Amino acid sequence: MKKTVSPGEYAGIIQIPSSKSDTQRAILSAALCKGTSILCNIGNSNDELAMLQAVQKLGAQVINLESNKTEITGIQKFPADAKLDMHESGLGFRLITNVCAAHSGKFEISGSGSLANRPMHFFEEILPQFGSKVNSQNGYIPIEVEGSMHGSEISLDGSLSSQYLSGLLMALPLLENESRLNVQNLKSIPYVQMTINTLSQFGIEIQHQNFEQFVIAGKQKYLPTQYEIEGDWSAASYWLVASALGQEIQVSGLSLTSLQADKAILKAFEAANCKVLFTDKNISIDGIECKSFQFDATHCPDLFPALATFAALCDGRSDIKGISRLKHKESDRGEVLKSEFEKLGVNIVLNELEDTMHIYGKDSIEGGNVNSHNDHRIAMCLAIAGMFSESDMVVDDAQSVAKSYSNFWESLEQSQII
Repeated sequence: MKKTVSPGEYAGIIQIPSSKSDTQRAILSAALCKGTSILCNIGNSNDELAMLQAVQKLGAQVINLESNKTEITGIQKFPADAKLDMHESGLGFRLITNVCAAHSGKFEISGSGSLANRPMHFFEEILPQFGSKVNSQNGYIPIEVEGSMHGSEISLDGSLSSQYLSGLLMALPLLENESRLNVQNLKSIPYVQMTINTLSQFGIEIQHQNFEQFVIAGKQKYLPTQYEIEGDWSAASYWLVASALGQEIQVSGLSLTSLQADKAILKAFEAANCKVLFTDKNISIDGIECKSFQFDATHCPDLFPALATFAALCDGRSDIKGISRLKHKESDRGEVLKSEFEKLGVNIVLNELEDTMHIYGKDSIEGGNVNSHNDHRIAMCLAIAGMFSESDMVVDDAQSVAKSYSNFWESLEQSQII
């Protein structure tokens, strides 16, 4: 699917969708309860729907109530075998594979699209240390796990993705005995903190020292609760960039006390000499005096696409650290951002030695044909760039936004001033 974005004026209040990261953690937690939980504000992105379908296949009951509430009655007994399809959800895949390994039975977890190209060696390297049998396709999906795990003490590398650790933190409390994890080089620490906070609301306690040593007691029980899902700072980042670059855009539905990693975009705006403005419950950015900036996105790599658009229109060279985190996303995001913005006349240099992206900003950028490479975040950052281009921007593979933000294009079209 192609979408055309025309340069011009855009304005309005954008209601931000629910955080798909928060939602997937909450759905799986509710499914592990012996009882019924109420989740408020579940989103409808492809990733969230994949998790809902997976827990239902494992035996959870899901009922949609009024007022955007969802009732989830937990799994009474895990099936002896099941085949789960997580579609393109990397987080969902990593969470549910660990949880399945904690139960006796044989489970095959598969996916599609870009997920087929994302390495999953972790499961074959780590889960057998807990006693689970694992088979993969040379480190790629589908993954077969045959449980169940037992408590153990292991060491693991946290540099590839914090999602593996989050999956273990959800699974290990279900085991009979205590587990201990020694984690080196952990990235995206805020997402691990999000997992710990979600688990605490469902009655699960995780102890840790500086996110390096984790102690997880066994025989814990997930307790049903009512859980409020936050607005998604990742989705908001694109609209906040549009606001900082001069559009009369405000965003609604965000929590300033959120533990989401991508709330750190506010620090990036501050580094670029912007002001964060609050009106009622809405947020906008005054970027009239914005300048090039330096920002470390190592622990919030999903901000790279939005910040690339912002930096492309900030005069001077901006430096964003953490490009090593971009290789195994829905696309190779560092290379894709470089190639697509070069089509718009923007020079991007990937300095692997310094783990940094250098973006040379301009007063204006060209329009033309660009491609999302089936990456939802690339599609959205290019769409925002199109608001400021010299001619129409045509974004190919535009349907990819449905992975995290199903009504993104509708919101964009509604905000355009004709």
